[in-house]
Formats: sequence, C-alpha cells, structure tokens
Amino acid sequence: MAFIAFIIGTAGSGKSLLTASFSEWLKVNEQNVATLNLDPGVIRLPYTPDIDIRDYITIDEIMEEYELGPNGALIMAADLIASEVENLSREIEEIDPDILLVDTPGQMELFAFRASGPYIASEISKEPRAIIYLFDSVFSLNPLNYVSNMFLSAAVYMRFLLPQVHVLSKCDLIPQESIETIIEWSEDRATLESAIEEKLEGTKRLLSHRLSRAIYQLGLNFPLIPVSAKTNEGFVELNAALERIFAGGEKITY
Repeated sequence: MAFIAFIIGTAGSGKSLLTASFSEWLKVNEQNVATLNLDPGVIRLPYTPDIDIRDYITIDEIMEEYELGPNGALIMAADLIASEVENLSREIEEIDPDILLVDTPGQMELFAFRASGPYIASEISKEPRAIIYLFDSVFSLNPLNYVSNMFLSAAVYMRFLLPQVHVLSKCDLIPQESIETIIEWSEDRATLESAIEEKLEGTKRLLSHRLSRAIYQLGLNFPLIPVSAKTNEGFVELNAALERIFAGGEKITY
C-alpha cells in the first residue's frame, strides 16, 4: 500500500526543495518513502526522483514535435501526462513505497486547474491520498496575499476533494515574529480580520473581508504548519499530520 501526498503550491513556494528535504528526513527516520516528479519542464531538481515523468514526456520533445512555444508545450504536456498514468502506476507498484511524495508542476494551474490533474490524482492509485498545500511565507506576509492563498487552497480542495495539510513554507526566510503572526491568522479569524482592517484599504480590504468570510462559512480551516526545507523545522509536525490522515496516528512504516 502506497500512501500518496501531492505537494502543491504557487510557483516558487518551495515544492521541489520540500520534496527533497522531507523525503531524506523520512528515510533517516526509517520510513519507506519514494518520490515522483510530475513536472516535465523542470531542468534541475534538488533530488533524484525514483519515478520521473520526464522518462515519458519532456517539454523540448513536445515543442519540437508540435512546433509549440514553451507555454503551449507546458499546457499540452499537462494533458499528455494523463496518458502515462498506467506507466506511473506500474512504477509505483514496482517500487512499492509506503509513502510517495509527488512533486507537482511548478505552475500550479497546470496540475490543479486542468481536467488532467484531478484525473491523474484519482487514477494513479486507489490507495489513500492527501495534498500538502504550501503557503509561501514571504508572499503571505501581507494579509491580502494571505487571503489570496486561502482562496487558492480552497479552490484546490474543491478540485480534488482530498484531505489537505497546510504548510507555511520557507519559514527560515522571515523573522519568528512574522511566522507567529501568520500562524495566528490561520488559527483565529478575528486576528486575520483585524489585520485586514489595519493594513488594507478600499477594494482590497472589502474583497479580503468577503473572501475570508466566505471560506470560513464553507467550514474550511487552514491551520498552518511552519516548515523549513533548509533546517528541517516542522518536519515532525508535518509527518504527524500525514500519519493522522494515512494511519490514524501510527507510523506509516513499522
């Protein structure tokens, strides 16, 4: 049984580095983990994927074969990946990890907001799956950006309807005081609304208030786990959250 965690976030939010560091941390802690790269356009990765979509599809080949530019090739590749689901599933079965970390494409919309993304997540395995959604800490310092990330995370949940773990990524790049402020926003609606009132004005204030309230009314909560792929901060808490989803709080690999 391979529990699958899809790592999703906006471009530059630290998906690949988290995949690299967290997989190594899991191995050190004697967990049977494997990695899957789903980005056919990436040139370099900070880890060597156990399964790599580039073995089947590359952006350069698509550009040459279909005479497309980079953007058109990325869009076509996102759909072509769906045709390789059987090959990817076969490789997962052969490796037989207890947990598979899936590094999704850098441009989140190519995976989350095209028909192929939910299809891949549904068909790649019938075993329990979850999403690790990254809130870029530097981007989230402003309440307007934080609410925007809430909205994107809610949209991802609506697309996949899978359990989500919310991570404040790259927290080594901002002061501890700022981390604590963002965590407060994630845990206390009143604190976030006060920040919106204090720091925003006009249409930005109005939209942020209404968006955040709409998300809360849907019953969606976004408690954040501060994580650093550089220092391994938060990996114990992230792992515990995945264990609760996948194994009822028990270790994934015994």
